Amino acid sequence: MALIAVLWVVAALAILVTGFSRLARDEVSLVSSLRQGVIAQAAGDAAIALALQELASRPNPISRTIHADVPYRGVLMAVTVMPLNGFIDINSAAVPLLARLYEVAGGLSADASQALAQSTVELRSKLGPSNQADRFEALEDLLRVPGVDYDLYARLSPLLTVYVRAGGRVNPMAAPLGVLTVLTNGDAAQASRILQARESGAEGIDTTSLDPSYTAVSSVRRYRVEAMVPLADGVQMRVARVVDLGRSSRDGLPWRTLYTERSFEPLSRAVTK
Repeated sequence: MALIAVLWVVAALAILVTGFSRLARDEVSLVSSLRQGVIAQAAGDAAIALALQELASRPNPISRTIHADVPYRGVLMAVTVMPLNGFIDINSAAVPLLARLYEVAGGLSADASQALAQSTVELRSKLGPSNQADRFEALEDLLRVPGVDYDLYARLSPLLTVYVRAGGRVNPMAAPLGVLTVLTNGDAAQASRILQARESGAEGIDTTSLDPSYTAVSSVRRYRVEAMVPLADGVQMRVARVVDLGRSSRDGLPWRTLYTERSFEPLSRAVTK
């Protein structure tokens, strides 16, 4: 009986040691992942700062999306600078553009899209406590519109902004593919042709297929800047900032950060155009 008891104790101790060893390995792996994420975040922020420094030195703001490879401490990162007027501003877009957005990108029927667009305008025009229009302060505020659920919001949010005052029109020279598809009323082939011509650096791009009441090529000083930081195991971190180059920050930088985000994606996934 004593031998059996000893064997049970030894078996229990072995199980405990195995459990503690596995826990220790998991904790080491977690710390390593967190450390890698912090380093990648810092590298992405550095690449964005370098791109913004170059942008701030230009005499005039840009009016089209630009791409550059920015090296930092031996890491080459793809950086994209997108003028914010390439996105659809839910604070100023008119009902017809919002309706097209909900129909083309949201997949709603024409009648439902029209009704939802009207509700969106009514909500943002409602007077708040300060007797000012109750504008959307963040993209998530779109969920306040009756009829907008999380699935619809997820489909729309990559195409939207609340940080630019462009009179409700969209700059096709800065618009990502999804926005161009909305502007072409769902003609993905035409949207791709405009994007490819723009990315090749072509001038005088034919945009006559776009409704002129929705578009205007102009420059702004607010941008979305993204840096893609390669990581191990076929993963990359997308570090993004929405910045205002027309206003200095409290720490003396010649721009002010309005919004930041980061996400992990497969290396094979293309950078947002």
